Amino acid sequence: MVYSSRVPFLLVIGGATATGKSGLALALAQRVPSAILSADSRQVYREFDIGTAKPSVAERQQVPHYLMDICAPTETLTLAEYQAQAQGLIHQFHQHGTPLPMLVGGTGLYIDAVVKGLKIPPVAPHPDLRMQLMRLGQKQGYALLQHLDAESARRIHPNDTVRTVRALEVFYVSGHPMSALQGENPPNYPVLYLGLDCDAAALQDRIERRTRSMIELGFVDEVTRLAEKYGADLPLLQTLGYAEILRYLKGDVSLREAETDVVKHTRQFAKRQRTWFRNRGNLCWFDATAEKLVDQVWQKLTDFMHQL
Repeated sequence: MVYSSRVPFLLVIGGATATGKSGLALALAQRVPSAILSADSRQVYREFDIGTAKPSVAERQQVPHYLMDICAPTETLTLAEYQAQAQGLIHQFHQHGTPLPMLVGGTGLYIDAVVKGLKIPPVAPHPDLRMQLMRLGQKQGYALLQHLDAESARRIHPNDTVRTVRALEVFYVSGHPMSALQGENPPNYPVLYLGLDCDAAALQDRIERRTRSMIELGFVDEVTRLAEKYGADLPLLQTLGYAEILRYLKGDVSLREAETDVVKHTRQFAKRQRTWFRNRGNLCWFDATAEKLVDQVWQKLTDFMHQL
């Protein structure tokens, strides 16, 4: 089918890890010319491949993928930078009329930044300032925030150190309360937002099979190479999957124990993702284990295009 919607739009596929989002996007791309935009906060980093479940080289040659491998592991891609690149690509595709842009991934904040048009305070991280603010202690820091930006303080839990420090950081760098810089500016194009989910037992099985596959594909070698090149204290090596394999390489656990920990922590992460996406009321949900999932989603997609 030729992509022939009268109105340019964005297709979003979100959901927890291991629910098959990438596979669904690839299947849809066989039916309509598409470009896949990754919404994964770790796939943006080069060399972190197996542990982030990046599509294979063959899959990426089959369908154009964007917002992958755009940042060095020693750099930090901010949410604002991601948003700007994603919005630029979507605008480019809409201008040309093809391909259909698909925003696909499990990083809910990345997706929100695009589909809600989040207004992100233009303040880059300042490590030295953050250290100073953290030395205040959460109790004093939160009290300071209540004085400087009462609106942000109302939105932030008194025990949330990360968000308290960020709000103070924004104030001291910009001179403006973070609450005055935030908001939403939704895009002017339609968005079809699909969600993939399945029951806990099925998701557990998927996570186990994917973790085993990662190890078989050479995940241990990947972590070894990255640790040797960048040092074991690289922040990205402390993230899900990499941290557990790193413990194995240090001799703290067996490979089997590391694999079990990856599965356990991935399941916990997926639970948080499911809660995040379930709290978004604008998703059209599909069962990731449905036998005719691609046909069901395709019907929804074609109906949506015909209504535009």
